[in-house]
Amino acid sequence: MTTSNHKPYTFPKGKIDLSQGNRDAAVKYTDYALGKFIDAVKKKSWFNNTVFLIVADHCASSTGKWEIDVAKHHIPAIIYNLSDQAKIINRLTSQIDLMPTLFGYLNWSYNTELYGLDINQIPNGEDRAFIGNYRTLGMLKGNLFTQLDDRKRIRQFNVSEKDRSLNDVKDQNKQMILETISNYQTASERFKNGKMKVN
Repeated sequence: MTTSNHKPYTFPKGKIDLSQGNRDAAVKYTDYALGKFIDAVKKKSWFNNTVFLIVADHCASSTGKWEIDVAKHHIPAIIYNLSDQAKIINRLTSQIDLMPTLFGYLNWSYNTELYGLDINQIPNGEDRAFIGNYRTLGMLKGNLFTQLDDRKRIRQFNVSEKDRSLNDVKDQNKQMILETISNYQTASERFKNGKMKVN
């Protein structure tokens, strides 16, 4: 999914019915390749004891700007081969929450200082997503998106439920600003000091 969003959009010839060099063809090839991969591993002796996590990083044209386009970070994730627990989760979450969620499905006990959470254990109304690119970081909670950029600007937006468009907030939520800053700042400090580990 990551490579399908990046030029030059090339892939092995003769696998799909679209020509090289455009995103739609690369996405179709990615779908084909994932299908071939799953078909191949189903024949392996270890398949029934293996779980697959498939996730995108972002949608097309999402980087290179100071303002984050929330709609272009609405990505799919699939935890595959947990057939007895098949369901669709349509809650706000982040990539950092995928492993804790998977560990929850596997009923694993572990100690961690990482920031991800099991989405099935997050109380309703406490959902949040962390979104970033190389210039800007942010936290989306409910319909409020707090954005921090490398020019030390802080902006807040209301996110439309209809199309995820952003509208500037004039009276900023100070508590949400502090929460956003503290998440990123403490994570940075802990990473630098080697404290982001799983036991």
